[in-house]
Amino acid sequence: MVGSGIGGLGPVADTAIILKEQGPRRVSPFFIPSALINLASGQISIRHGLKGPNHSVVTACATGAHAIGDAARMIACDDADVMVAGGAESSIIPLGIAGFLACKALCTAYNDAPEKASRPWDKDHSGFVMGEGAGIVVLEEYEHAKARGATIHAEVVGYGMSGDAYHITAPAEDGNGGYRAMQMAIKRAGIDVSDIDYVNAHGTSTMADWIEAGAIEKLMGDHAPNVALSSTKSMTGHLLGAAGAIEAIFCILAIRDQIAPPTINLDNPERETTLNMVRDKGQPMEIDVAMSNSFGFGGTNASVIFRKVG
Repeated sequence: MVGSGIGGLGPVADTAIILKEQGPRRVSPFFIPSALINLASGQISIRHGLKGPNHSVVTACATGAHAIGDAARMIACDDADVMVAGGAESSIIPLGIAGFLACKALCTAYNDAPEKASRPWDKDHSGFVMGEGAGIVVLEEYEHAKARGATIHAEVVGYGMSGDAYHITAPAEDGNGGYRAMQMAIKRAGIDVSDIDYVNAHGTSTMADWIEAGAIEKLMGDHAPNVALSSTKSMTGHLLGAAGAIEAIFCILAIRDQIAPPTINLDNPERETTLNMVRDKGQPMEIDVAMSNSFGFGGTNASVIFRKVG
């Protein structure tokens, strides 16, 4: 269950040039397979001989989170004992950058200090910074993992989804879509909001950051000051379809190592909040339960909750 927000954008751009300059006979027979998003799962299946569910997710920047959540549900439904799940993205090419610039989404400042460009919740934010890479996890039914002596880093206990039904690129201003996804994940985890220790926010360094923070603060209520909140996109950039998977891994490592990762470049918060904003440096703390949020264009939202095992 591996997906991508955009897929093989590079081959699409390169092949368009070949078609125009050299004609259709010069188009590679591998073009279509290289552009198809489900070939990410397909290649993994072929290479490793995995004959269970072979499926992909395409939900923009929520892809990685949806892939992990859906894979966990497949295991719960007894469709598989083990699932490889996550997301991958490689869109840092002129076409990708131009497209996001046209959407007014990319950062246009800090060219002389790029390490300062991604600054979620900061008053000087200027849009997101594109990253690329992949995040993959192995999900396994608990007794199956125990029987083979596997090292279990965390348990997927909750998964929530929702749609904004509002705008193709902007989140609903009341944050209700993200709120409902988190609420559903908590309900399905069978826990209370007071059990949440850390939240890895979608936090893209855009105007949407405070919409999300407001939804988290509203959901947590009196527990908000006890919740550590950060956006690791301040350090990795926004990996689009891979973001949710990488941030799930951040949550898993936060549970394993008992430290909340920070938000860097949060020099001047744009607003006040009762949430514990982890600024600049990681914060050692007890983390038993962590939640990861991922929201995508088209108003698609996903929240996944992880819990310490044992």
